Amino acid sequence: MTVSPRAIAVAAPIAVGVLVLLAWQAACRLWHIPPYLMPAPTDIGASLAANGPALLHALRSTLAVTMAALAISVAGGVLSAFLLVQSRLIETSLMPYVIIMQVTPIVAIAPLIIILVKATMPALVVCATLIAIFPIISNTLQGLRSVDPGLESFFRMHKASRLQMLLRLRIPSALPMFMAGLRISSGLALVGAVVAEFVAGTGGSSAGLAYEILQSGFQMDIPRMFAALALITVAGLVLYGATAALQRLVLRRWQAQG
Repeated sequence: MTVSPRAIAVAAPIAVGVLVLLAWQAACRLWHIPPYLMPAPTDIGASLAANGPALLHALRSTLAVTMAALAISVAGGVLSAFLLVQSRLIETSLMPYVIIMQVTPIVAIAPLIIILVKATMPALVVCATLIAIFPIISNTLQGLRSVDPGLESFFRMHKASRLQMLLRLRIPSALPMFMAGLRISSGLALVGAVVAEFVAGTGGSSAGLAYEILQSGFQMDIPRMFAALALITVAGLVLYGATAALQRLVLRRWQAQG
């Protein structure tokens, strides 16, 4: 009986995760490690069950920031790449500032953004967008540049306009690179949302998982802190899996049409 590669790809990481959790549980129980130092997985599960409504509400707030930042990153990143690809002069003039935006630590400028953008939610979205947008710009631009020279010569020979070349040649050629950038940006948007929430430190009805982590740390409720971290991890895995599945679906149709 042969096992399919897809089944192995799913079962292998799950098996490793189960073994790690079992070893973690055993170490905490055998060495009597107190929960306020290192909670066992069962302690984390109990805290997640006890604080589920509050943590899920915080998760919704964090995901709202994440999805808004991802949507803005996709729209702004694609438009920016379309602008940069129009001319080498435009790309040379503007690309250094795109790189500066990426390499500047968001923790350093997030307080300034929160001060300038007085509403908390838009400020968090701006911070997350600054982290998530660069892979979209970079990958889409690279894809728009990586057209087949033969096809480009064919379009030029038939006097295709710049718009026709963009719509019928460059955009289809850039699709694989764009989808790869989207997969990276989905995780970065979540990271940006959590980092922005840490810096903002705001509570209330719009508090996200970062606020729950901060509050749990202040109260020495370490199992609750780990439960919030677990929700962030699961959210990141779901986002990555969803964008990876979307990438496979889109590229399968793209290859069938190509």
